[in-house]
Amino acid sequence: MIKFCADYLRIILFCGGLLIGIQIPAVVDQYAKRIDAQLTEAVDVFAGFQQTADLYFKGNIKNLISHYKSSDDPVFKNDATSILFISDRVTYLKSEKLALEQSALMRTAHVLFFADNKVFQQTLEHYSYMILIDPQALIWGLISGLLIASFFDLLFYGIGYLSRLNKRHKKLSA
Repeated sequence: MIKFCADYLRIILFCGGLLIGIQIPAVVDQYAKRIDAQLTEAVDVFAGFQQTADLYFKGNIKNLISHYKSSDDPVFKNDATSILFISDRVTYLKSEKLALEQSALMRTAHVLFFADNKVFQQTLEHYSYMILIDPQALIWGLISGLLIASFFDLLFYGIGYLSRLNKRHKKLSA
């Protein structure tokens, strides 16, 4: 009976891991789309400042920011900080997009370990669970299912082994 329950538990764990693994490519895809949307918006906002830099400072945005900072007008001084923030945001989002244009494994590793926390949290908050039936999702699902089932198999085996070892120790002590 215990073997029967253990077999079903193993199947349930594998299926749970499979369903979790299938979600990984979808989360990565949603994160990449969110980065792309934010980049598009940031570039649109930045375009006007870049045009001014192109017209008056030979395209050098840093010179435009320096000009704004050296102005006597407090509005311009304040805008220098905003322009710098937008410029840095565009640069950062471009580097993030570049990281997401690598192989599927590298994209996944980037999103899982090096993602922008704010964007990743937004992705998870607005994520709709789905079951993708494509090779990449199925591979992730199978690997996750095997890893989770194997982990719990080893965990339960270790607990059983320690339990048997403890019983033997008690018998020898008695």
